[in-house]
Amino acid sequence: MIVEHLSLVDFRNYATAELALHRGPNVLVGRNGQGKTNLAEAIVFLATLGSHRVSSDAPMVRDGQEAAIVRARLAHGQRKVLIEVQINRQGSNKARINGAPGRTADLPRYAHVVLFAPEDLQIVRGDPSARRRFADQLLIQRTPRMSAVLGDYDRVLRQRTALLKSARARGIKTEALSTLDVWDDKLIALGSEIIDARSRLAADLQPGLTDAYAAIAGADHDPRLHWAQSIRGGDPEEGDDAETSDSGGSTADLFRAALAAKRSAELERGLTLVGPHRDDLVLRVRDLPVKGYASHGESWSIALALRLASAELLRAESPAGDPVLILDDVFAELDAERRRRLAGITSGYEQVLVTAAVEEDIPEVLHRHVVRISAGTITDEREANPVPEPVEGTPRPPSVASTGSATGVAVDGTQNGEVDDD
Repeated sequence: MIVEHLSLVDFRNYATAELALHRGPNVLVGRNGQGKTNLAEAIVFLATLGSHRVSSDAPMVRDGQEAAIVRARLAHGQRKVLIEVQINRQGSNKARINGAPGRTADLPRYAHVVLFAPEDLQIVRGDPSARRRFADQLLIQRTPRMSAVLGDYDRVLRQRTALLKSARARGIKTEALSTLDVWDDKLIALGSEIIDARSRLAADLQPGLTDAYAAIAGADHDPRLHWAQSIRGGDPEEGDDAETSDSGGSTADLFRAALAAKRSAELERGLTLVGPHRDDLVLRVRDLPVKGYASHGESWSIALALRLASAELLRAESPAGDPVLILDDVFAELDAERRRRLAGITSGYEQVLVTAAVEEDIPEVLHRHVVRISAGTITDEREANPVPEPVEGTPRPPSVASTGSATGVAVDGTQNGEVDDD
């Protein structure tokens, strides 16, 4: 899969932007705070329906606007697909596919992207939520309908937890809370599907993780990953990763039994204490947990290996071909040897997008089609025509015409006087 052209309206610091991309390596160069990462984030959103930087959509809408538009022309072999999402500050987002209204949940069917970013270190060293987020975004790319399952689970979880909090406040006992059983059934049905999908994902990632780690680190430290699940008796969200129950039965049976065992504690605390929202993806090297034991280099190696394993999994399963690889300011974080190794592995993908503040950080094998970003203005150095044609149908706000820039217009690269977008 190739992203041939990206168009933005009111996305982050861009009033409007047009970016042409080529097959093979593409390099976006500019000082920090100019808008490089915003371009990468827009492409990632089409593939995962989320951002790697923020947990809600509103920050992606330009200050003072109610909605942002991200549109991309994709090439799947000889087939062209135009996909678009309108990101609303409030309310549900809207999608269009080849000009016709579609479901946002269908966008990942067309856009396959794997992002490498400095934030990836939080997958290894951060809270369990960072690892769940990594896994769930990959699940959505692998099986787009999981977006709806995850969304439905979150809604049921919020409603069930609200009921528990209300019961605690009113002093209602377990036996008088019959409505909780209804929410239990919904939570179990959706949560079991998520737990099983995550377990399959971990098993399928393992071979690629082993190979990628050895390729990045130049050593075999026996990297491993598995899910610590709250339905098996522990509480990974509170640091108890032990799988204390290996009893048989389906995931749904284990889930129901765990809810029953935790019912009193849930009412006391007003929290749902069992389910995939409490689980953790445990990472190990040299038979020790990565979090707390691994060196900085080992942590980076496992983070990069997770992304490479993800890319290989999507590459093997997708009829669309290779996913687009985005390396967002990653080389600045790595030593010279890891830079060389990562560049060598990723250069073989159909399309790679690299962002960097310092051009010299980019290994020569990836130093090809160069685009410079300055205060949201996009300048393509290696095009005969530096002004790319916009994707058909891109709306242009009236204010844009007066700026004199057709490639990319920003509000001086800032938001409310502060530069916080890379």
